[in-house]
Amino acid sequence: MLGSSSELGKAALSALHYSGLSSLASRYIPKNGVVFTLHHVTPAERRPFEPNGKLKIKPAFLEAVIESIRRHGFETIGLDDVRQRLIGKRRTAKPFAVFTLDGAYKDSLEFAYPIFRRLGVPFTVYVPITCADGEGDLWWLTLEEALRRLPDVKIDRDGVPRVYMLSNDRDKAQAFESICQWLRSVPEARARAVTRGMALQAGIDPVALCRERVMNWNDIRTLAKDSLATIAAHTCGRFALARLPAEEAAREIEESVQRVSREIGKPCRHLSYPCGDRRVVGAREFEIARTLGLETAVTSRRGLIRWSHAECMTALPRLSLHGDLQQQRYVTALLSGLPYAIRDGFLRAVSPFAGEYAQ
Repeated sequence: MLGSSSELGKAALSALHYSGLSSLASRYIPKNGVVFTLHHVTPAERRPFEPNGKLKIKPAFLEAVIESIRRHGFETIGLDDVRQRLIGKRRTAKPFAVFTLDGAYKDSLEFAYPIFRRLGVPFTVYVPITCADGEGDLWWLTLEEALRRLPDVKIDRDGVPRVYMLSNDRDKAQAFESICQWLRSVPEARARAVTRGMALQAGIDPVALCRERVMNWNDIRTLAKDSLATIAAHTCGRFALARLPAEEAAREIEESVQRVSREIGKPCRHLSYPCGDRRVVGAREFEIARTLGLETAVTSRRGLIRWSHAECMTALPRLSLHGDLQQQRYVTALLSGLPYAIRDGFLRAVSPFAGEYAQ
């Protein structure tokens, strides 16, 4: 239900909207703010086989969301203002909305930025350092493109050979899900070696793919000149931090913050954890970010912002705006807080560790 791309999840959100339950709940469930996650904003149509296409939304949808949340009483603010909103506990203030874009993709500059500028909406772009350097490894896009080109793929999955026949889009989609799930379970170095091998086999240049899709430092510095823009860190290599040794994870965060600060000529106070769900980021990473003095750090854990998040500013949840939920009714249902109240109530009933999952 909570941002799921499944038909069941979308049906549940639609039911909450059309039944009036989400509208009713919105009057009673506390919601002090929301941090939206975006990746790609582009008018390009999604291709038949494009598993990463779920990260895309249309410019018109972004504009509609901004107009809708303002009608519903949300004030759009920048990340620099969130801490004061929560710590100051201005309970008479409107609920707030923050827009964040992970990855520093070029379409953010081309399509999202003009909308934010025209509507006067503050926004944050999280920059992965190696990508802005033009040397990043967008392994999930490399995997997709390799499956698009190859007739089959052979992978040694920890001593167990696996062959994926790629005769049609259905085969390719199933292969992507299977391989992607496995790659997320193995060490980062191993996972990236696998996709680099597939890229070589398919005739793909991962570095060229990165330079084609991601802003360079000149682009980022140009964007940073706008007072609406906040430029923030997304680590150096965009690794799943929980799979790294503590020292390496700390270095990934600290060096990325320092590099962003040097490149834009102003302090970097904010961070987005790569992937960011509870499997790949947790208490250790939250403490690293806090120790480094970061003002906020955001996860991909789903939820709205509450006053209590003032106590965990380096573990903020977000609400993803992605291609499978490009209908206002889904966003309205999620913003009501009801889906999260249902989730959190269920988790408390079955687990003493509900708080960890709910954040």
